[in-house]
Amino acid sequence: MGLLSNRISKESLKPGDHIYSWRTAYIYAHHGIYIGDDKVVHFTRHGQEVGTGTVLDILLLSSVPAHSTVPCPNCTMQQDGHGVIVSCLNCFLAGGILYRFEYAVRPALFLAKVRGGTCTLAVSDSSEIVVYRAKYLLENGFGCYNVFKNNCEDFAIYCKTALLIVDQGTMGQSGQAASIIGGPLAAVLSTPMRLVTTNIYGMAATAVGVYCASRYAADIGMRRDVVKVSAEDLTRRLATGLLQVSEPQISAAPIQAIQ
Repeated sequence: MGLLSNRISKESLKPGDHIYSWRTAYIYAHHGIYIGDDKVVHFTRHGQEVGTGTVLDILLLSSVPAHSTVPCPNCTMQQDGHGVIVSCLNCFLAGGILYRFEYAVRPALFLAKVRGGTCTLAVSDSSEIVVYRAKYLLENGFGCYNVFKNNCEDFAIYCKTALLIVDQGTMGQSGQAASIIGGPLAAVLSTPMRLVTTNIYGMAATAVGVYCASRYAADIGMRRDVVKVSAEDLTRRLATGLLQVSEPQISAAPIQAIQ
C-alpha cells in the first residue's frame, strides 16, 4: 500500500471489498462496496455522487465526472430515493482509477498517510457479512446523505464493520471529513507556537503533528463513542428517529457493542 492510496486491478477485486476512486483534482473520493458480478453498491445524495444542498455544490459538482445521457444497461435505476444504489463497476469508476480501502492497518502506516479516507485501524468483518449489509441497505436505505456527516465513505465503513459513532442518537465517521476538519484545526492549534518560536519549520512540524493526532483520534477504530449496530437495528433506529446524523467528535478509547 502506498502512502497516498492503494491502487489495484479489476482482476484482484473480491466481493466485500471497500473500493474508491478519486475524482477530479483529488478533491474527494467516491466510495462503495463491491458485491461481485461487476456490481458496486454505494451511497449517494438522491442518485448524485456528492452534494450539500448549498452553494458549496458548485465546487463539488465541478469535480464529478460527466455521465453519459444514455442509460447504462447494466445499472439499476434508483427506485425510492433513499440514496443507496447499485452500479456496474465501470459506471462507479466513471473513468477513474480503482483503489481498495484498507482495514486493520498499523498505526505507523495510518499516520504516514498523506490524507484520510484511504484506510482505517478498524477491523473488517467477513466478506459474506459485508455483502449482506450492502444488499440490505440497498433495499432499506442508510438515512439522509450529508457530505460531511453521513457520506459514501461512512456507508462503506459501516458495511465493512457495522461500527457507528453513536452519541446521544447521532452518527458519522468519515475519514475524508476528519481530514477536512483536521487541517484547519491543526493550523489553529499550532498558532500559539508563534509565541515560542518563529522558526517556520518548527511551526510546520507542530501543525503536522496536530493534524496526524486529530486523524488518529478520530478514526473509527480508535474512538470511544463507537458501537456495533446490526443493519436491521440501524434501519429501525433511522426510521423511528432514534438515530440522526452528527458532526465528528474527537476522542479515543476501546470499542463497545450494543447489547
